[in-house]
Amino acid sequence: MNFEEKLQQYAKLVARCGVNVEPGQDVVLRCPVVCQDFARMIVKELYEAGAREVIVHWNDDQIARMRYDYAPMEVFEDFPQWRVDSLLMYAKKDAAFISITGTDPEAFKGVSPEKMTAAGRASDKANKEFYDMMLCSQFKWNVSAVPSEAWAKKVFPDVPVEEAVKKLWEAIFNTLRIGEGDAVERWLEHGRILNEKCRMLNAYQFDSLHYKNSIGTDFTVGLVKNHRWEGGSDTAANGIKYFANMPTEEVFTMPDRMRADGKLVSALPLCYEGNLIKNFELTFENGKVVDFKAEEGSDVLERMLNMDEGAAYLGEAALVPCTSPVAQQNILFYNTLFDENASCHFALGACYPTNLLGGADLSDDELKARGGNISMNHVDFMVGTKDLSVTGKTADGREVQIFKDGVWAI
Repeated sequence: MNFEEKLQQYAKLVARCGVNVEPGQDVVLRCPVVCQDFARMIVKELYEAGAREVIVHWNDDQIARMRYDYAPMEVFEDFPQWRVDSLLMYAKKDAAFISITGTDPEAFKGVSPEKMTAAGRASDKANKEFYDMMLCSQFKWNVSAVPSEAWAKKVFPDVPVEEAVKKLWEAIFNTLRIGEGDAVERWLEHGRILNEKCRMLNAYQFDSLHYKNSIGTDFTVGLVKNHRWEGGSDTAANGIKYFANMPTEEVFTMPDRMRADGKLVSALPLCYEGNLIKNFELTFENGKVVDFKAEEGSDVLERMLNMDEGAAYLGEAALVPCTSPVAQQNILFYNTLFDENASCHFALGACYPTNLLGGADLSDDELKARGGNISMNHVDFMVGTKDLSVTGKTADGREVQIFKDGVWAI
């Protein structure tokens, strides 16, 4: 395939497999202005698949940065109702949502942390109903990526910007299995493979998982009773399947908020609010981070852990083999959408209610009582290495090797 053919396959993949748009359904597309050409391709695919209306919300890193640099604090302490309604109204109409990412990994480096914290809290509080619906798969949603020049130069700093953009496009195509045959069919088969891994793990109903590798990770995490492993395609409330992330190589489940002990050492840098956190480690006792250090970005890590009560507890445990197509690129993408799919990872903050049998029907207090974590944050960080071992322990004490040398052992 030439470049234009690959682009068309990508647009088709997002529209017809990512959100799996239904005839007569509205779709909200959130996209950086620098991605306008690809956005138009997706919109055309959505309409051709039967979408009733496609609503596009544009954003721009440079304008967002100017807002942080010049606007007064009170701007960030309030989140206007019209912006809440612009998402929630469509969510309640069973619309699908597509978010295109292509952000400069360091777009907000040096921004006032007080403003960023205030903005995050105001947005999360105002949009809680929307995010709760999303976490419970009440509607279909998808996150995909398009290279910006700034992002491409961060990933490939030693080549001219035009070449960097081309290289990043090809890397993204490779992670998405675009290049041979019908990308939608290849993704459906990929989803079936991940679903089978989930079926196998769910049958064990492990009580806990133990992680160990040579860079210092030695960590045990408990899993909630009646947890569910998920991966590949998700199922919305109306029974229609969709892929929330493209790429996706993970299977994931819900940790018990109060049962995490030991040390986790990062395998890749973490990009959080436009700032990089490098070579960090977290020490847990009884589920909570009680100590941490980072070679770079320690202040950002501290702010992240103190965002709210649940920010220092785990909400997700995810398994990804080091042989995934993302890992095989041997590229640090500086973008969690990709980097989390190159490495086993955890998430600090909110859990996914669907990772608990019947969890989507529980209130926050009920979910917390069952071991789930509640937070405004959900931040994935990577711990997987080529020598990572993951061992599961069942309720009757039987041990099962799940990962050995960074790949599946079951």
